[in-house]
Amino acid sequence: MNDVVLVEQRDGVQVITINRPEAKNALDKAVAEAVAAAVDELDASDELRVGVLTGAGGTFSAGMDLKAFLRGETPAIEGRGLCGITQTPPRKPLIGAVEGWALAGGFELLLACDLVVAAETAKFGVPEVKRSLVAAGGAALLLPKRVPYALALEMLLTGEALSAPRAAEIGLVNRLTDEGAALDGALDLAATIAANGPLAVAATKQIARGTVDWSWEESWRRQAELTGPVFASEDAVEGSTAFAEKRAPVWKGR
Repeated sequence: MNDVVLVEQRDGVQVITINRPEAKNALDKAVAEAVAAAVDELDASDELRVGVLTGAGGTFSAGMDLKAFLRGETPAIEGRGLCGITQTPPRKPLIGAVEGWALAGGFELLLACDLVVAAETAKFGVPEVKRSLVAAGGAALLLPKRVPYALALEMLLTGEALSAPRAAEIGLVNRLTDEGAALDGALDLAATIAANGPLAVAATKQIARGTVDWSWEESWRRQAELTGPVFASEDAVEGSTAFAEKRAPVWKGR
């Protein structure tokens, strides 16, 4: 894996770290390809249950690398979006761990994450309109689905930054931590999720994400298609057996 993105595994959790602190973890082609490859590994691995996306050096990401953009590079991957995750997020849960700024494209990466843990000193923003640009990496599409419409428009149309406590108030951030502790907080949350049945977790995420776009009738049909194999799995039997035997379950992912 390219050293602009560091990838490590911790007890079933994959930690993906954008590692360009000298450039405030700005996103270029190399970062995009490496993040996409890491997420593909997350979904393909039987051992990995949850991903955590973070940035090195006290900043999540300041967004697209403008110098790389002027060289003709883009951090978007055809058909997959920014860093390969904004249009096609991973099947498994992905948690964003934020220190410092999550700005522009960096903020859009967070919207591709399912959950967000942030230091109380973190800040979020989509300032594109200040430069007569549009937040077309996902924010204009996804933010109104994550927070109340008026609040989404306030962020998108003013371009003003949002503090982490305010982001938590409106539902953008799940958990706040002390400065420097966002990754640890995200790993704690990831461990709780990773302890659950992997088939059930993946299906639950797919249903929750899909229901925004499904009709009422379609939602029940699609849910049945996704949950049928889960209820018929070995893991479902193991979960009930472990509960009856008062022990921790041993998941096989099948």
